[in-house]
Amino acid sequence: MSDQDTELEAFSKFIVALEPWLREVVLIGGWAHRLYRLDPRARKLDYLPLTTLDGDVAVPPKLKKEESTVRKRLLEAGFQEEFVGEDRPPATHYHYGKGGGFYAEFLAPLEGSEYDRDGKRKATKEVGGVSSQLLRYIDILLLSPWEVVLGEENGYPMSPKRTVQIANPASFLAQKILIHGQRDYKDRAKDLLYMHDTIEVFSETLDELQKLFRNDVAPKLHPRKIVELERAAGTLFDKVTDTIREAALIAGARKLSPERLAETSRAGLNEIFGVR
Repeated sequence: MSDQDTELEAFSKFIVALEPWLREVVLIGGWAHRLYRLDPRARKLDYLPLTTLDGDVAVPPKLKKEESTVRKRLLEAGFQEEFVGEDRPPATHYHYGKGGGFYAEFLAPLEGSEYDRDGKRKATKEVGGVSSQLLRYIDILLLSPWEVVLGEENGYPMSPKRTVQIANPASFLAQKILIHGQRDYKDRAKDLLYMHDTIEVFSETLDELQKLFRNDVAPKLHPRKIVELERAAGTLFDKVTDTIREAALIAGARKLSPERLAETSRAGLNEIFGVR
């Protein structure tokens, strides 16, 4: 079995384990970006999407109660827990099999202050029996998610087919922009490439993403954050920076130039978030 087949098998087992909550949780990050290619609005591109080993899942503050829990179903499906950091409860990664490969982690919206009444940072929270990291702007990714059907006909070994929710591209881009300053250098570069590639995938329907942002996402944001998004094209892509050069290098064999990356991204972000 190839590495890709192993990865798709692990991801599919993860989705099946999450089945009772698939209408509540939203796939975000690299897997959402990868699944955009299955959307009928996506362009057919001649390069593969960026891949990632981790499956990031946005969860609401509470999940509906079932006979089982997310944690129990994952363990029963063969996933193993890895506790990360010293927070209580500790952040948890769920690995399928041994020796690396696909793993999943859960992220929940950080609501209110970053610190509790005792001055302790609110880093994690138990949701559905799993420890979820609390982060800003996860709530944006839960807004108006898109749906993708996964099954054997598009390469995902599960029967019957399952419908999963993925972060809509406008929310995906907005969240990447708003967290940009808090990311380390390597992650910032990769995020810029994610932005560029998402814009290319939906370059024929950017007007739809603009309406989605204005109607569904912007009303939930503070006015200062809307201004930050409106200015993002110039702030992030007005000139070629070292971060943009690094992003172009990550693209590898595609031979994407830093100038092309900046130009495409600037035009796309202006179309989606620019001042109207």
